[in-house]
Amino acid sequence: MCILNTAHAGELFLKAIIATEHPLLIFKDIFSLDDNRGGLLDVETLIKRGRTHDFERLPQVLWATTDRRIPNPACFERLRLARNAIQHFCAPEQQDFRALSLEFIYTIIDPLIADAFDMCAIEFHEDHSVSYDYVVNSLLRSELRFTVPENFAITEIRMTEALDGVSAAYRRWITSEMKRIGRLDLLG
Repeated sequence: MCILNTAHAGELFLKAIIATEHPLLIFKDIFSLDDNRGGLLDVETLIKRGRTHDFERLPQVLWATTDRRIPNPACFERLRLARNAIQHFCAPEQQDFRALSLEFIYTIIDPLIADAFDMCAIEFHEDHSVSYDYVVNSLLRSELRFTVPENFAITEIRMTEALDGVSAAYRRWITSEMKRIGRLDLLG
């Protein structure tokens, strides 16, 4: 389910970014809605007969409408294939869906929503008191960069332990982020 939920969330955010240019741009064949009766296109018609762009086409629609590119197209494609297999057939074997979901959220959706809406994906986990820290732990151990909010705080994990064994480049990145928000105390 994590792949389906991740793809669904990604689809909604990508369409929201596209809609900031113009709401009708999320529809793939807007001209087919014209019934030649002369009235303006209304919301009811859009809801009943409108068809939005398919998930697989959203990177191209995003680029064409906003001049933004999907930051990690290889990850998008892997998630798209897994989503399609799960939704229409069955789950592919021997694939870490949790890791793929995290990679998709934090290498594609997070940078796009940070840029478009000034939002951080890390702030939208249901149980903020517990799972937030464990998501941060997974991101750190996986060396996934994420948008660090100004009010970033953890209480359940130790960043030094989570960073054990990560690359020097990732350690420099997280150190610069903690310095930026004034939380170097979390590193030691």
